[in-house]
Amino acid sequence: MFFCLMLALTTALTYVLLILGIFKVGDMITEEVPPYFYVVPAFYAIGGLLILLKKRWLYIIGTILNLIPIVVFYGAYAARPDIMLSAAGLITKTAQILLEIGLIYLIVTSKRVQTKW
Repeated sequence: MFFCLMLALTTALTYVLLILGIFKVGDMITEEVPPYFYVVPAFYAIGGLLILLKKRWLYIIGTILNLIPIVVFYGAYAARPDIMLSAAGLITKTAQILLEIGLIYLIVTSKRVQTKW
C-alpha cells in the first residue's frame, strides 16, 4: 500500500518537474505541454493518499483512472521516441505501470464486502 502511495507521489512530482521545465521531454517545449498535465499531479497526489483509506472500490477506480494517462501517452507519442525514451517519460510510465500492478494486487488481496440479500 505504501509502495503504491510512493509511486503515485513520484508520478505527481515528475509531472510537476515537467511543467516547471526542470525535466525536458525530447524536443517538446513547455508551451507544448498538454493542458491536462496541469491537473494530473493533483490527481496522482490525491489518489495516492486515497489508497491509505483501504477501500477496495477506490483501488478499482484508481486502477481504471491510472490506465488513462498510460494509454493516452502511448497513443499520442508512439511515433516520437525522443519523448517515449525521455527521463520524464520513462519515470512516469514506469511508476504508473508499477502502480497499476500494485493496485491490481491490492484489489485481489483486499477483502470483499459481503452483503446480505
